[in-house]
Amino acid sequence: MDQTTANVQSDTQQEATVLDQSQPSQEQQVDFQSLIPESYREEKSLQNFSNMDDFVKSYLHSQKLVGADKIPVPNKMATDDDWKAVYDRLGRPETPEGYKYNLPKETKIEETTLKSFSEEAHKLGLLPKQAEGIINYYNSLAEQSDQAVKVNEEAARAEAEVELRKEYGPAYDLKIAQARNLATNTFGPDFLRNTKLADGSVLGNHPQVVRAFAELASKMSEDDMVQGDVSSAMTVKEIENELDTLMQSGSAYWDKNHINHQKAVDEVQKLYELKNQS
Repeated sequence: MDQTTANVQSDTQQEATVLDQSQPSQEQQVDFQSLIPESYREEKSLQNFSNMDDFVKSYLHSQKLVGADKIPVPNKMATDDDWKAVYDRLGRPETPEGYKYNLPKETKIEETTLKSFSEEAHKLGLLPKQAEGIINYYNSLAEQSDQAVKVNEEAARAEAEVELRKEYGPAYDLKIAQARNLATNTFGPDFLRNTKLADGSVLGNHPQVVRAFAELASKMSEDDMVQGDVSSAMTVKEIENELDTLMQSGSAYWDKNHINHQKAVDEVQKLYELKNQS
């Protein structure tokens, strides 16, 4: 390579370097809002655009829908008013009162709850079928919950009965009747049946509650508010105490020559029969 050629290449490289340095290092940022004519800058739909790319895409999309029999899907630039227009075209009722629900007469949903739900459904743009579907689902859950409560209450009642029958034996009916009479005459007929404890159980199904009323009733056994139409009976504990007394060492039960021996034997047998019935 001769000297002249080398000099030409060197000059060319220097010129290219100068040209490269004259280029800006990065694209200059432009405020898109400043490009909008002043008379249109207050338009809400235009205030959502921050660059030309989004604006052009939105414009082209709207042009494709011009004259088409379809509902445009708002993009991320859409305002609340844009969405309201879509909801209305889709079939949202004009007012919350336009929602109708086909619910059974035994529904657990109160009228005030339905009204509040309708107002919220209207704000969210729900269609009538969507709103009714949600309400029907909610009502179904409420019915299932109600059935579960009834099943649990019945299970608790049966469990309490087994526990108290084992404890009271032949005197079960008497004790329960006396406890019920005392509670009813003191607090009213629905006290035990409708009053619920913190765990959701019915007061009248709780063994400790029934036992408390039964013990209090036994101390008021002569009172008319306790007795009612009930007959006397012995609890398992009372039977065992009576057996201990009759069969204590040196009693007539053990002495065949005692004048009351047979009477004691008969009484012990009777008590055992009562105990076995519990």
